[in-house]
Amino acid sequence: MTVVDREQQAHGFFYRVWRRMTLRTITTRRSLQSLRQALEQEALLAYAAIAAGANAPKLIATSELGPDAVMLVYEHIGGRSLDSLADEEVTDELMRDTWQQVKALQSRRIAHRRLAGDAVLVDRSGKVIITDLRGGEIAAGDLVLRMDIAQLLTTFGLRVGAERSVAAAVAVLGPDTIADCLPLLQPIALTRSTRSTLRRLARERSQREREAVLDASQEAKQLRRETGQQEDRKTVKAEKQAEKRAIDEALDEAREEDLLTQIRHQVLRIRPQAPVEPARLERIKARTLVSFIAGAIGAYFLLSQLTHIEFGTLFSDVQWGWVAAAVLFSALSYFAAAMSLLGFVPERVSFLRTVSAQVAGSFVKIVAPAAVGGVALNTRFLQRSGVRPGLAVASVGASQLFGLGSHILLLLLFGYVTGTEKTPSLTPSRTVIAGLLTVAVLVLVVTAVPFLRKFIVTRVRSLFAGVVPRMLDVLQRPQKLLTGIGGMLLLTACFVMCLFASVRAFGDGSTTVSLAGVAVVFLAGNALGSAAPTPGGVGAVEATLTVGLIAVGLPKEVAAPAVLLYRLLTLWLPVLPGWLFFNQLTRKGYL
Repeated sequence: MTVVDREQQAHGFFYRVWRRMTLRTITTRRSLQSLRQALEQEALLAYAAIAAGANAPKLIATSELGPDAVMLVYEHIGGRSLDSLADEEVTDELMRDTWQQVKALQSRRIAHRRLAGDAVLVDRSGKVIITDLRGGEIAAGDLVLRMDIAQLLTTFGLRVGAERSVAAAVAVLGPDTIADCLPLLQPIALTRSTRSTLRRLARERSQREREAVLDASQEAKQLRRETGQQEDRKTVKAEKQAEKRAIDEALDEAREEDLLTQIRHQVLRIRPQAPVEPARLERIKARTLVSFIAGAIGAYFLLSQLTHIEFGTLFSDVQWGWVAAAVLFSALSYFAAAMSLLGFVPERVSFLRTVSAQVAGSFVKIVAPAAVGGVALNTRFLQRSGVRPGLAVASVGASQLFGLGSHILLLLLFGYVTGTEKTPSLTPSRTVIAGLLTVAVLVLVVTAVPFLRKFIVTRVRSLFAGVVPRMLDVLQRPQKLLTGIGGMLLLTACFVMCLFASVRAFGDGSTTVSLAGVAVVFLAGNALGSAAPTPGGVGAVEATLTVGLIAVGLPKEVAAPAVLLYRLLTLWLPVLPGWLFFNQLTRKGYL
C-alpha cells in the first residue's frame, strides 16, 4: 500500500524546481500537482509498464483518503533491492534480465527517470522487477530514454565495474543503442544519490593520489639524507630532478580513471566511432547563478552603506591628493598579494596571471567570507596553472599559515609602539588589550564546544596537511621565500597606507593619528573581518575600524568617512573589475 499525502508530495519540491530550471530540453513532471493528478500519473505508469511487458508491481486498487491523501494498492512482491544484494550476487544473468525490463519499457517509450539500486527488486526466484515508477514519463523523448540507459550503466558499474556493466547492456540493447548514450554519461544526468557516490569515490581517489605523492617525496628526501648532503650544485640539481621524476612516476601509478570515463572507454572499444562529446544539458550553470546572486548581494550592501552619507559635504572637504594616494596603495596591494602567494609555489606560474587572480578574488569575497573565498580561489588557480592538487592546497596552506604568524607578530609590534608613543612605560594600549582578550574568548568558546572544535580541527587539518613538506621545498629556494615574506609585508603595508591616506584625506592637521595606531586598527579589523561569516567581513570590519580609529584619538566625523573610503577602494569598487577578471580567467580555463 502506498499513501501519498501533502507532506510526501512536497518532499523534494525545491529539488524538482531546480532541475526544471537548470536542465534544458528535458520534460519533467510539474513541481506542483494535485493529489488527484499524482494518483492518476502513478496509476497510468503502473498499467503502461505491465502493458509493455515489463515486470512491475501489479496495481490492484486506488482510493482517496479524504481531501489530503490518496492510496494505491499493489500486489505484494517479496524480495530484495539491488542495493541490498552483495556484489557477488549481482551476476551477469541478473544484469541482463534487468536490461530486458528496461528494453520492454523503452519499446513503449516509457522512461523510469530513477533507475538506481533501490528501484530494481529481485524476488525469491531471482526474477527482476522494476519498481518506483511514480517519477517516470509516458511518451518520453529520446534524450530522457538515453538518460535512463546512462543511469543504469552507472548503477551497475558502481557494483561490478565498467567492463561487466557495459557487456551486459550491449548483450541486450546492442552496441549502437549503448553508444548513443555516451553524450548523456555525465553527472548532471544522473540521480542525486549516484552523483553523491561518484563524488565520494572521487575524493577517495584524490586522497590516494595525494598519499602516493607524499610517500614518494618522503622516500626521495630520506634517500638524500642517507647519502649525505652534496655541496656540488649540479649534484643537488640532479637529485631534485630525480625526486621530481619519482613523484611523477608515483602519481602516474596512483592515478585512477573515474567510473564514467571507464564506461566510455569500454563502449569505445566496441564502437570506436561513437559520439563522445557531452550533450549540453544545463540551461543555467551554477557559476552563472552564483555570479548573479553575488552581484545582487554586493549591490544591496553597497547601497545600504551609502544611504547614510551626505556626499555634498563629504566631497567639499576631501583632500584629493590623499585620495589618489589611497587608490595607488589599493592597486599595489594586488601585486603584493601575488608575490605573497607565488613565494610559496616552487613551480613556475605566470606573475601577471596571478595578479589577475587576486583581482578576481575581489569579486569572490562578496559571496564568501574573505579567508574562505581567497583560499578556494587561489587553490583552484594553482591547480589550473599546472600545480598538482595536493601541492596547490599545501602552497596556499603554507601562505595562510605564514600570513597568520606575521599578522600576529605585526599586531604585537605595532601595539607595543602605540602603547609607548605617549608614555615611555611598557604599558600596551587598551586597543591591543581588548583585541587580545577578544581573541582569547573566541578561542575558549571554540575549544569548549565539541561541535565547533571538531569543525575547526577537521578543516585546519585538511588545509595544512601538506604544509610542512611544502615549506621544506620552499626553504631550499631562499629567493622564493624572500618573495613570499616580502609580499606579505608589502601587502600589509599597502593596506595600512591606504587606510592612513583615507584618514588624511578627511582630516586636518589637528586630527591626525600616528601610522602605528592606524596599523594596529587595521590589523585588528582585518583579523575580525577574516573570522566574520559575512561576505568580505561586511559590517564587522567597518564597525571595528571605526571604533578603533576613534579609540586612537580620531573624531567620529573623520573616522566614519575615512573607513567608508577605505572600504570603497579595497572592497566595493574592485568588485566590477574582479567580476571581469573572474569571467576572463574562467573562460580561458584558469579558474
